[in-house]
Amino acid sequence: MSNTSDVLVERLIAWGVDTIFGLPGDGINGVFEALRQRKDRIRFIHVRHEESAAFAACAYAKFTGRLGVCIATSGPGGIHLLNGLYDAKLDHAPVLAITGLQHSDLLGTFSQQDVALDKLFIDVCEYNERVMNGAHIESLTDLAIRTALAKRGVAHLTLPVDVQTQPVKQGRSERNPPHHTTATPAFDTHLPAQVDLQHAADILNRGKRIAILAGQGALHATDELERMAAVLGAPIIKSLLGKAAVPDDSPYTTGGIGLLGTEPSQTALEDCDTLLMVGTSFPYIEFLPKPGDAKCVQIDCDPQRISLRYPADVGIVGDTRVCLKALLPMLKKHDDRFLRSAQKGKQKWAELLEKQGTHLEKPMKPQVVGWELGKRIPANAIVTSDSGTITTWWARYVPALRGQKHSCSGNLASMACGLPYAIGAAIAYPDRPVYCIIGDGGLSMLMGELITIAAYQLNIKVIVIKNNTLGQIKWEQMVFLGNPEYACDLFPADFAAIARGCGMPSWRIEDPARCGADLDLALQRQGAALVEAVVDPFTPPMPAKVKPSQAAKFAESLMRGEPNRGKIALTAVSDAVRELV
Repeated sequence: MSNTSDVLVERLIAWGVDTIFGLPGDGINGVFEALRQRKDRIRFIHVRHEESAAFAACAYAKFTGRLGVCIATSGPGGIHLLNGLYDAKLDHAPVLAITGLQHSDLLGTFSQQDVALDKLFIDVCEYNERVMNGAHIESLTDLAIRTALAKRGVAHLTLPVDVQTQPVKQGRSERNPPHHTTATPAFDTHLPAQVDLQHAADILNRGKRIAILAGQGALHATDELERMAAVLGAPIIKSLLGKAAVPDDSPYTTGGIGLLGTEPSQTALEDCDTLLMVGTSFPYIEFLPKPGDAKCVQIDCDPQRISLRYPADVGIVGDTRVCLKALLPMLKKHDDRFLRSAQKGKQKWAELLEKQGTHLEKPMKPQVVGWELGKRIPANAIVTSDSGTITTWWARYVPALRGQKHSCSGNLASMACGLPYAIGAAIAYPDRPVYCIIGDGGLSMLMGELITIAAYQLNIKVIVIKNNTLGQIKWEQMVFLGNPEYACDLFPADFAAIARGCGMPSWRIEDPARCGADLDLALQRQGAALVEAVVDPFTPPMPAKVKPSQAAKFAESLMRGEPNRGKIALTAVSDAVRELV
């Protein structure tokens, strides 16, 4: 006789789920028995921390467009999922979390691991329910999965231990006949209204200096974005999550925007008179045109996101690719003066990056690692980045090539995501190489996942840019607040040795003159490998355009007793001089 857990796992399989990330535990063992019995149809990926399970499920969903699933036991296991689930919530990735609860007749009585996970998960979830009995599970599972996919967010089911093994007939009411729900998917392309398309076309046709801002919602619309840019004579500026929307060698893109972005992108947004936002709710409003300075057309699948960051003159709700295809025939051909100006700025920016990426002095600059790595990642690769200064080196120095996939923890900007993201990518695409670009701070948080990579023999290259400091936090303390750095130094662990202890071959790089050759040794090896690149801890991740207020705060921090002010000032001044030469 089927029990609650049997039906749960069968519904997952019916919806096409073939992978689940997590850890076992006594609070969820009923479900694990159902997974064991069906291990030929659904894979369980055993990670070393539940936070990693949620991150991996999020990445799996981002890279495939399918449902990511993670599982954890009651109490602390479920609590550990939360950070990765918030990453999925904020980056709109469809993820289902399954957790255990203590016995239903002991809930709320201060028993061991008595944590009401359904209450705890309220804020992170689009759908969040406690399974009451065996008759409850079928319809709840279908609805949870449908909600996660439809709303591109997190759904959560939590099952008391005793309910996990209950017969599915137990507790069935007359109003709940079996099998009244299905696993039939339903998708809405949100065909745009003709009147909205015409209004948008009128605005774009009147524009003289048009800029396109594309985000992760346009990742599947590369060809349409480039055709739009060609017709409008408009540069394409990319948010961080939209890095792979258009390849960086495209003549139509100027790269990223924001603190990690490029100068030509920022200049284009400052000078445009018309802004076309496609699949993005880029959060840093200060980098957008001032309200009223530009007309705006925004395309997004979520009507809640229209005019969230910039006042749209017309909002088109729908799939970005469908909307762009519908809009293109209505547009007149523009001259390309604004685009050509942006292309000249892009060329100057590329020359600056090459200068920064080919410095040979020691200690090695992090830009050198990014520059050399960016030339070696193949076109079929999937690239994940952690959060911190490491994100700057990935965003600027590692180009997105046509066919690649790139992602990071975008809106949550959580450290420690890099390794689990790479695991999720490698499990989803075992025939593609995966590159994880991570800092020593992020790696040390979930370092146990090196064991996971080795255990499953995943084709992941881990590139650790090691500066023995929490670099992003250091520079934020100095540049945003004018404070001397505090509590940012890290004990200099030997990550190459740790990787070998986990069963991974490793290399250590310190000489910029040998950086490329040493990377070749590691990257040409089949399977997993780790590269520890030791870099200068005093190299600041400079914004594309330094604001006077930032320069003033930076100077203030040096004067107020910054412990490394001599080395930092020397490096910063040296870098500034090179940019002017």
